[in-house]
Amino acid sequence: MCSERPRRDKAWQVHVPDPVVTLEGTGGADQQVLVADTVGLALQVVLDSLSPAERLAFVLHDVFGVPFSEIAGVLERSEAAAQQLASRARRRVRGAPEPDADLGRQKAVVEAFFAAARDGDFDALLEVLDPEVELRIDGGVLRKESSLVVRGADAVAAHTATYSKWHPLVSPALVNGAVGAIVATSGRMLSVMAFTVTNGKIRQIDGLVDPERLAPLQSTLRRA
Repeated sequence: MCSERPRRDKAWQVHVPDPVVTLEGTGGADQQVLVADTVGLALQVVLDSLSPAERLAFVLHDVFGVPFSEIAGVLERSEAAAQQLASRARRRVRGAPEPDADLGRQKAVVEAFFAAARDGDFDALLEVLDPEVELRIDGGVLRKESSLVVRGADAVAAHTATYSKWHPLVSPALVNGAVGAIVATSGRMLSVMAFTVTNGKIRQIDGLVDPERLAPLQSTLRRA
């Protein structure tokens, strides 16, 4: 089974897009539609991981239909190079995990994940994690020591087990239209977690622990 030690040498490069968060039992139908219509977090992460030239070539051509001859001029590269950039970006976007459409199924998998983490049940964690699962934590500038990337079910399960004490602080939430969670204590948000569940397994976990970017989300707790 694939595993990898947490990478901290390039931790400053980890970036989790700003989440749209709704606590369970709050927000009306309009808010649910707004959340459901946002771009999936997994796809945002892929787009953010592209180089500026790859992202520009992909968006201009595949989204807006701009000819490569014009894109080449914008990028100051050859037309063939522009095509190659867009093709590389397209492969990465298409490779992004597709979340399960059934929110109930997503919720059951994420609940099993937190229960296993609470109990320190390593085998149960492996049952709900995809072998190629990726955990990304974005601590921003203020908590850059917390930023990391962990890949592989074994490594992610081992890392998750270290946070079993957080279980009482976890509240279910919708994060960018998918099942997620908020970790908070005494009315202060510590983390927002988003899960990509594919084929009944957790394929990606994105955690935002950056205090600066969590601050605007504090109102979510006050409305609960």
